[in-house]
Amino acid sequence: METGKERRKLHFSVKVMIGLLLGIAAGIALQWKPEIANTYIKPFGTLYLNAIKMLIVPLVFSSIVMGACGLGDVKKFGRIGLKTVAVYMVTTFFAASIGVILANVTNVGQGLTLATEQAVEVSEAPNIVDTLINIIPTNPIQAMAEGNMLQIIAFALFMGAGIVMVGKKAQPVMAFFDGFADIMYQITGVIMRFTPYAVFALICPTIASNGVDVLLPLLSFVLVVYAGFLIHLALVYFTGIKVLVKMSPIQFIKTVWEAIVISFTTCSSSATLPVTMECGKKLGISLPVRSFTLPLGATINMDGGAIYQGITALFVANLFGIHLSMSQQLVIVATAVLASVGTAGVAGASIIMLGTVLSSVGLPLEGIAIVAGVDKLIDMPRTSINIIGDLMCSAFVARTEGELGVTETEET
Repeated sequence: METGKERRKLHFSVKVMIGLLLGIAAGIALQWKPEIANTYIKPFGTLYLNAIKMLIVPLVFSSIVMGACGLGDVKKFGRIGLKTVAVYMVTTFFAASIGVILANVTNVGQGLTLATEQAVEVSEAPNIVDTLINIIPTNPIQAMAEGNMLQIIAFALFMGAGIVMVGKKAQPVMAFFDGFADIMYQITGVIMRFTPYAVFALICPTIASNGVDVLLPLLSFVLVVYAGFLIHLALVYFTGIKVLVKMSPIQFIKTVWEAIVISFTTCSSSATLPVTMECGKKLGISLPVRSFTLPLGATINMDGGAIYQGITALFVANLFGIHLSMSQQLVIVATAVLASVGTAGVAGASIIMLGTVLSSVGLPLEGIAIVAGVDKLIDMPRTSINIIGDLMCSAFVARTEGELGVTETEET
């Protein structure tokens, strides 16, 4: 009986889509009197947004601390770890930049301005030098209280690195953050269950107040995100495979095709990891290299997510009629790159990561409800992009270590 019940349960993404469709229908029905939707339905969506805001700082901080601690013995994995993290961060930077540039070129979301009751102060942003200097907090507690995400992420990285360097004496501290991160994951899982209802509660008053025209930009949004994935695949991954790995991109894709398909259907880098490891073996990546680089990639490599965050941030800004300066767009790129370290592997990671990026430049979190309904369409190719990046990086690191092209016999 339990198996039958499990089979009859709707998938989470289906529930979100149902919530979106019902919210649209209710919004159309309440267009004659939108104050009903704003007074009696919208508060439930606001509660959800408040819960998301509550999660962002502790979840990102604890996750990044544990991500840094996950590097383990710095002396043993120092060289490989530095190469791996560098490649992941560089490709993620390119991904976020492609997203922001593509959003600017296509003007995605422009032509429709939505009203929001959320106070959004977009003052003149500091110049690039000031932005880089301000990444390091003078008071990390104040940075957490103010929700300054770049400073929080920077402090978390320092904290994680310090724990690794101290070693055994810092084990109680690491155990605390490990437990704290698990607590935040559990709370996140509970809150994420309410996403379908929150999407209904947020999209309904939006439709009631602005009409069905608000839906038209969603199609162009999805197409722009897909274009970003293809551009990143062609320019960054295919070039990296050809130049850095010294392999035919077509042959590479054929070899790792199973991992691409599994990641497309599961939408999870972690769930695909066993298949990814097997594909790394088929590429000839040695066991020590792939056992380090691929799990790390499943944790911190979020190129597909970075493209999505960059495009979504400007999409939301255009929808709400908010102009973002060049410095603010650079903050979006930097936050998307750094936030990718802390949100991978978490249920509802795309929503948390998006909330982090939007918060970094003061954009309204109501934008999450607009894109949540089509997130599943984006999540499938987004995860596949991440997997290809994991394997490309692992193959490159193996080649530089002279451990690419290892046969099963040699490995044994």
